[in-house]
Amino acid sequence: MGYTGEYNQAMNQKWRERVMAKSKRYPLGTFMKEFSNETKCREYLANLRWPGGFVCPKCGCHHTCLLSNGRYQCAECLHQNSVTAGTVLHRTHMPLTQWFLAFYFVSQDKRGISAVALMSMLGTTYKTAWYMLTRIRAAMGQWDKTHQLNGTIEFDDTYLGGPTVGKKRGRGTEKAEVFVAISLDEWGNPLYTKMQVTQNIKRASVKKFAQAAFVQSSTIHSDGYGSYIPALEGYTHEHKPYDPNLGLLHWLHIVISNAKAFILGTYHGLPKKHLQAYLDEYCFRFSRRDFGPRLLERLVLAIGASAWLS
Repeated sequence: MGYTGEYNQAMNQKWRERVMAKSKRYPLGTFMKEFSNETKCREYLANLRWPGGFVCPKCGCHHTCLLSNGRYQCAECLHQNSVTAGTVLHRTHMPLTQWFLAFYFVSQDKRGISAVALMSMLGTTYKTAWYMLTRIRAAMGQWDKTHQLNGTIEFDDTYLGGPTVGKKRGRGTEKAEVFVAISLDEWGNPLYTKMQVTQNIKRASVKKFAQAAFVQSSTIHSDGYGSYIPALEGYTHEHKPYDPNLGLLHWLHIVISNAKAFILGTYHGLPKKHLQAYLDEYCFRFSRRDFGPRLLERLVLAIGASAWLS
């Protein structure tokens, strides 16, 4: 479904949905009743992964039977498949009830949750909690990666991480360089965001990010940084020299500030190699910030559509 489908769905009941989402959360008691055993969890994931019914990945047959071990067996080629096969949960030995509890805690805490906190909540080891969060974030990133921002977009770059003592700040720093973009609705309010770690902010890198992240007909707002202008040829590109007093890129800078607080407040900093995964989580949350209790469904949907991490 992705960005476009989710946005259209939300717009059908725009104001009512937003009010409900902000005033309601998914009660833990309700969750425990609805996902109290493996069968309920498996059926929920299966319905989201195969809304038209199970399709054999080997021969394409739609006829199957459910075995006592929870596997689906094709009626034609007898190939057996589990509901988690081929996803980020491929070959997991963790019960689905534990996974769904992790999905619940991740989706219901807008601040995010650390491996230490999840370990305590689930009664697992730190290694297991880290393993689970790594796969959840991977599913979030995979779900959003192929979808492009559309319409009016604010675009800039930022730097995350701690600079080396005595070194400069801003462009040229030793912090991790990150592209940031956010789409706006017709009233100028934020919709969806993308953040991508990059090796540099030269013309080729900017162009590559734009081609992957923006619909061609979009209108891009940015500052007048040198590499942006030639890289964004082909888009309607409106750029001005940055002046903090003019309110340029207002929502984008709020997104950047919140992302830094999200990482610092929940995870207390992190190595560069893990930064993209945490940014994927932040963007997934931000782009669905008004979904309230429905965020759990979106997360499970992303899990079902994810690809195995080999």
